[in-house]
Amino acid sequence: MINDDSIKKRINESENHSNRLGRGLASLIGDSSKNMSIPDKAEAQTALDIIPIEYIQANTQNPRRVFHESELIDLSNSIKEKGILQPIIVRAIDGSQNTYEVVAGERRWRAAQIAKLDQIPVIIKTLSDVDALEIAIIENVQRSNLSPIEEATGYKNLIDTFSYTQDDLAKVIGKSRSYVANTLRLMNLPVKVIEYLSNGELTAGHARALLSTMNAEVLADLIVKKGLSVRQTENLVKSSINNQTDKLKVIDVSTHNKDDVEIRDLEKNITTELGFNVKINNNSNNSGKVVIKYLDLDQLDLIRKRLLGK
Repeated sequence: MINDDSIKKRINESENHSNRLGRGLASLIGDSSKNMSIPDKAEAQTALDIIPIEYIQANTQNPRRVFHESELIDLSNSIKEKGILQPIIVRAIDGSQNTYEVVAGERRWRAAQIAKLDQIPVIIKTLSDVDALEIAIIENVQRSNLSPIEEATGYKNLIDTFSYTQDDLAKVIGKSRSYVANTLRLMNLPVKVIEYLSNGELTAGHARALLSTMNAEVLADLIVKKGLSVRQTENLVKSSINNQTDKLKVIDVSTHNKDDVEIRDLEKNITTELGFNVKINNNSNNSGKVVIKYLDLDQLDLIRKRLLGK
């Protein structure tokens, strides 16, 4: 059960200690002196309240797109036992009565729903759409365990929408400029690699190693399939060779499996003989498939002639 007096006392003590509320971005996302300030128009009226949880809706601009159920359940159990110790930040939605949008603290709001709370403590801020978006992005990239791609997307939004520089971002999140730059580069990876990153099958370390190769997608498949470490991935990238047809020859540095080497050699021989990029996918039971890549119907017709001799 939520104790209104104890929550308000906690918030008042926090405000008096750090003098945060009404003094820019630091009032919403933490005590760090490195936080950047919100424009004056966002320094608006602040109120602490307890409102029905059904009055609140998610922030559609939240950079966090994935909320892991197991983590939310753990948080909901903590909320059941101790309550919500830190109110979420919301703003009233224009033209709607008793409707609020989460600005910061969406995980707590979602976990509170799982805990079946009827009411939730909030700090109500009067914010424009732009200021609310800025706060939501920074609150997440600074305080939440985002996936590497969610983090990179948040950085890009701050740069594109609010004209942040990489140096600005580094100061806000307490990271080096090179960290920010490398994180942003992850968005240049192929779509399939980004999917692996988003669902946790690849880490940021794996992805950074793949940035230096044109064959990131092929290598990513192998890394996920074999569960390679970051160090093994770095060695794998170094040992990959591109030929004139952009075909990849992979020497599996993690296992040095003789059969795999023979398959790669066979791929190379068929590619050379046929004149088209050939990929052999061999399964553990020695079943598999042969893939021949072509760019248009003319190339397909040429492949037909070479295979059928017509």
